[in-house]
Amino acid sequence: MMLFADTRPRRKPSLTPLIDVVFLLLVFFMLASRFGMENVVPLPLAGGGSDYSGPPRLVDIGPDSLRINGIDTTPEALPQDLAELTETPADTIVLRGRDGADLQRVIGIADGLRAAGFTALVLVE
Repeated sequence: MMLFADTRPRRKPSLTPLIDVVFLLLVFFMLASRFGMENVVPLPLAGGGSDYSGPPRLVDIGPDSLRINGIDTTPEALPQDLAELTETPADTIVLRGRDGADLQRVIGIADGLRAAGFTALVLVE
């Protein structure tokens, strides 16, 4: 009969190399990614603008509605309606998202106004 020597207990595998690889991947993807900087919304700093003059120009943006100073309008008619309330395209226009309007709709309206030549858009809560 052949007797075998006492077997040593099995070592558990070390997780240190796996953790090192995970952290290296994390650092790689953090350094290699771009966090949407090409879609930054330019907003003026509070208190940095000039004095407000002229009639009120408040645009309430809802999920299915659009209002200028409380009067319903459409996105297509918005630039023309605002042109009647402003003296120059550099006059301040206040945009306010209301009642569950998503950010994409607010940005879409702001982009449409910028394309129409309005430059002083202020986004409020």
